[in-house]
Amino acid sequence: MSQKPEDLFKNIISHSKEYGFIFQSSEIYDGLSAVYDYGQLGAELKKNIRDYWWKAMVQLHENIVGIDAAIFMHPTTWKASGHVDAFNDPLIDNKDSKKRYRADVLIEDHVAKIEDKIKKEVEKAAKRFENFDETMFRATNGRVKEYQDKIDAINLRFKTALNDNNLEEVKQIIVDLEIVCPISGSRNWTDVRQFNLMFSTSMGSVSEDANTIYLRPETAQGIFVNYLNVQKTGRMKIPFGIAQTGKAFRNEIVARQFIFRMREFEQMEMQFFVKPGTEMEWYEYWKKARLNWHLSLGMGKEKYRYHDHLKLAHYANAACDIEHEFPFGFKELEGIHSRTDFDLKQHEQFSGKKLQYFDPELNQSYVPYVVETSVGLDRLFLSILSSALKEEVLEGGETRTLLSLPPALAPYKAAVFPLIKRDGLPELAEKIMNQLKFDYNITYDEKDAVGRRYRRQDAIGTPYCITVDHQSLEDNTVTVRHRDSMQQDRIRIEDLNAFLDERVSLKSLLKSIV
Repeated sequence: MSQKPEDLFKNIISHSKEYGFIFQSSEIYDGLSAVYDYGQLGAELKKNIRDYWWKAMVQLHENIVGIDAAIFMHPTTWKASGHVDAFNDPLIDNKDSKKRYRADVLIEDHVAKIEDKIKKEVEKAAKRFENFDETMFRATNGRVKEYQDKIDAINLRFKTALNDNNLEEVKQIIVDLEIVCPISGSRNWTDVRQFNLMFSTSMGSVSEDANTIYLRPETAQGIFVNYLNVQKTGRMKIPFGIAQTGKAFRNEIVARQFIFRMREFEQMEMQFFVKPGTEMEWYEYWKKARLNWHLSLGMGKEKYRYHDHLKLAHYANAACDIEHEFPFGFKELEGIHSRTDFDLKQHEQFSGKKLQYFDPELNQSYVPYVVETSVGLDRLFLSILSSALKEEVLEGGETRTLLSLPPALAPYKAAVFPLIKRDGLPELAEKIMNQLKFDYNITYDEKDAVGRRYRRQDAIGTPYCITVDHQSLEDNTVTVRHRDSMQQDRIRIEDLNAFLDERVSLKSLLKSIV
């Protein structure tokens, strides 16, 4: 049963709270804006996603290793990286609603509305014509071409303004497009201003002697300053990568859309060090490899698309996003960037230390180029949750809430039920749970009718329910119910470990991307 995007998004937020996935931080004190806590099921799902990324990135690649760098770094790190001077968002206020917005997001949302018009035209045409060719239709349909020309003109103008750091022109684009404040409906805008996103704090026991340091806004710099340590101690040969997961912090002024944009979040990044001149080859390689990783989750190819950056960051010579279709539209999920040798050269300059790699094949030293893959774990969590949450109408008109998570990522891999709470069934059920819990995260439930217990497990994404009944006492078999199909099989207790290992281990996902 399909839901409107706005209704689905509300359901995701309420479902997350009701079933222990995500809570508002400090909720008993009325919460802290754009900060969230992961509950008992959310922590498990998040850990499983992180583990899958780590194993796919580090365990499956002989030339990629992982580190865990500190959150606090020497403050000069952020001067060298450009974050002190250039880590800004263009913000604009509406004078009537007193609300603040990112100027670039206002323009991007306006473009997205025009793209929606194109999509509707294409969908209508697809229904009218049997042998429909979308490429031909886009080229020949006057209205679609008009919409696309508008998009191209806006993007070109916007890109030029950003590259020139022309904030007056950015505001003028908003004015010319007649973009209104979503709350007040007015076009009474202030000028656009830049706002630095880094959190700062002090380090030192005496305030007069304290040094201003920053909470890291990204995890990448911890990799760059350790690159030579890792290369030498690990005897790494180019090309090689360094991966890391960890918390990052950004003082987002316009934080919204649940866990999509938060002030405290987690990144999963890999910096791949390559010989200068080969970076574009590796850039294309990692674009494809990372999209294949996302596709392995089984959420549908139509849910993803590439989006090339209109404005390249100061460190990049190529950059694109893998976007996912969230309930609020296609948005950035993962970034792939060719960072050139900017970061290592900057750290060379500011630290006075050489960060060159000696290439034995060329018998010379050089500063490597870097290709980065960077995905937000929280956004990835939201993309999986929003794709998995469904409302299904069953025979007889009954509705069930189904969280169709990839089995390898589900918080619980199986639930064990005794059919009734007597006749030795609970004891056998607990024995089975103890048999399985060393390999998998298992839950036990004996409350309510078995049908209601099935519904609870459907709602939290448990892929298999194992029911112990009186026949189990006679022949050592149990009923295994499949979450998505609701099919039931009779399986021997001694075969349960092998049954689950084939279906719910991360190995099953990892094999799909090799």
